[in-house]
Amino acid sequence: MKDIKVLGSGCKTCQLTADLLKTEADKLGVPVAIEKVTDYAAIAGYGIAATPGVVVDGKVVHAGGLPKAADVDGWLQA
Repeated sequence: MKDIKVLGSGCKTCQLTADLLKTEADKLGVPVAIEKVTDYAAIAGYGIAATPGVVVDGKVVHAGGLPKAADVDGWLQA
């Protein structure tokens, strides 16, 4: 199972990012646990300045803006 964190304030783009991650994981048949992190101190601890951020299995893979589905597929299959 992939452990995924979506870092952000809970804005629309953060929600769309979480939805995209879930949709792509379902299409690929990859089990995921998605956690939304909204605490600014916790987000800062990952060293990102722009949200939403995406952390997959403890590694920051994206920061700022809605990720592309092809990128998400790559993160999930890695």
